Amino acid sequence: MSGARHAVLKWRGRRVAGLGIGSRRNSEAEFGHPGRAERNEMASVMRLPTRLAAFALIAATCFLLGMRAMAADGLITIKSAFGPEATMKRLEAEVKARGLTVFARVDHAAGAAAVNLPLRPTDLLIFGNAKGGTPLMQSIQSIGIDLPLKALVWQDGAGNTWLSYNDPSWLAKRHGLGDEVDATVTALAAALDALARAATKSR
Repeated sequence: MSGARHAVLKWRGRRVAGLGIGSRRNSEAEFGHPGRAERNEMASVMRLPTRLAAFALIAATCFLLGMRAMAADGLITIKSAFGPEATMKRLEAEVKARGLTVFARVDHAAGAAAVNLPLRPTDLLIFGNAKGGTPLMQSIQSIGIDLPLKALVWQDGAGNTWLSYNDPSWLAKRHGLGDEVDATVTALAAALDALARAATKSR
């Protein structure tokens, strides 16, 4: 066998054994078609919008579930446009302006500082009047544990100020109040909403 013919056969043998004339991957690459790796990469890119949409749907679902959990707990929380001290001062002024009595103000952060413990601003205002709360206790006395009304002004780790209060409608369900106090519950809910917004929103 001549040296040239031997070299050609040897080259073909390497191609069959190594590169593989029948190999789809190499033949596709040779003729400009995407191989398996390229096809997998293209498929991954094409699936990206679907994955992002699925992630967005999951995130939205978690958010809605979180909101429902807050509602189930009966706690309404509103972000304030002011700092903790200014928000509390505005709340207390609004309470007094509406003829309600301030029974107590509890500065939890000051209490923590007194025992050398750190606590971000956490200030509780307890207020109300007998005319609003008594009909509820006449219906079910156990609601007295949640009266007078309360509002908490607090600051989170990011420096945002929030105002939280118990939803009267939720309190009514918690204690099983009768239909005869629906008007009172509705009035209390409206009053608390107005107080909270006046204390937290800039005019």
